[in-house]
Amino acid sequence: MDLIEIMRNRRSVRKYKNEQIPKEKLNKILLSGLLSASSRGKRPWEFIVVKNKEMLKKMSDCRINSAKMLEGADCAIVVIADSNITDVWVEDCSIAMANMHLTADSLGIGSCWIQCRLREAPTGITTEDYLRELLHFPENYKAEAILSLGIAENHPEPHNLEELSKDKIHWDSF
Repeated sequence: MDLIEIMRNRRSVRKYKNEQIPKEKLNKILLSGLLSASSRGKRPWEFIVVKNKEMLKKMSDCRINSAKMLEGADCAIVVIADSNITDVWVEDCSIAMANMHLTADSLGIGSCWIQCRLREAPTGITTEDYLRELLHFPENYKAEAILSLGIAENHPEPHNLEELSKDKIHWDSF
């Protein structure tokens, strides 16, 4: 499958079967994050892989109405970054998240991006602080997002290329 087909097929999956992701597939997903491009090769990211079901359940309350799929996930990858390394940690982490999201789908693993940065937990604290309390990462590390992962209960249909808004493409000027 070429990259456009992988991108066309990639859809957010929020319901998972009660099955484990094969370790070799999880390792490939993590490698795709580590291989991601980053500004000046700084690679400020760190990945916290959570497989513990109790912890995933606690993490499902990290965001108002947006992280409940973690309860049914086989695992999650929390993408954080040392904000002292570079001022473009958000972009660098987003590239790593996108690569892992695409790789997961290409391997038949369902995934969903759960935004952390600038989001709030139901308790009123930031999603980042909520996760910091659970996962014990240092203050200088900032949370970008969580990638929930599991064997998809149902995979949504691929995107239809004819439905893309090609009017968003501008040549030579806006």
